[in-house]
Amino acid sequence: MKPMIELIGVSKTVKSGGRPLTIVHPVDLVVPSGQLLSIVGPSGSGKSTLLGLIAGLDTPSTGRVLIDGSDITSMSEDQVAQFRGSKVGFVFQFFHLIPSLTARENILIPLELASVKDAGKVAASLLDEVGLTERAHHYPSQLSGGEQQRVAVARALANNPQVVLADEPTGNLDQETGQQIIELLIRINRTRSTTLLLVTHDEKLAKRTGVTVAMQDGVTSIQSTIASANLETVAST
Repeated sequence: MKPMIELIGVSKTVKSGGRPLTIVHPVDLVVPSGQLLSIVGPSGSGKSTLLGLIAGLDTPSTGRVLIDGSDITSMSEDQVAQFRGSKVGFVFQFFHLIPSLTARENILIPLELASVKDAGKVAASLLDEVGLTERAHHYPSQLSGGEQQRVAVARALANNPQVVLADEPTGNLDQETGQQIIELLIRINRTRSTTLLLVTHDEKLAKRTGVTVAMQDGVTSIQSTIASANLETVAST
């Protein structure tokens, strides 16, 4: 199975109080296409920073990040943004929907920016996929937290991405609603064969993914409940 995500000696160090602070220690990671993987750890362990490095939202201090064979660390900011728009979808903890637009309109934005043909039909199909056809013309304020997150998931799928990155997607939801969102993401991973990386502090949710990268003080380690999982990781301080 071909790699979809590769990290080669990737680390992140910043200045704190005039001294260097390493948030992510050097890590090598290979994630096969279609893999469902979780990144777990306590607050401040570096998991969201790692996800941001994979997304190209942040630049590593050392190393290279490759997505589908393309080295995003060698790209300009505009090139990375264009690449993300065609390859990567995002789901955030706080939804980040535009309050003045309906559910349908929030999904239409990335479709129209990408000049997708029949954008309205695609938006309707995405709303149906996340079970919100009847809520298409409701504004975020008229939707529950779970419904807002479903809209955010549909929006993340608008560019038919090969990779979906979800940063604490259940962190702002109650347990039952959060479980429904996880089930939705798992179903998308299976039906679309989308590579899905899920950041969470909830180890029970992480176990649903089978393969887990655990982080503690910026150091990563691998945990797998799937013996045949084709994933390798090396971490060092």
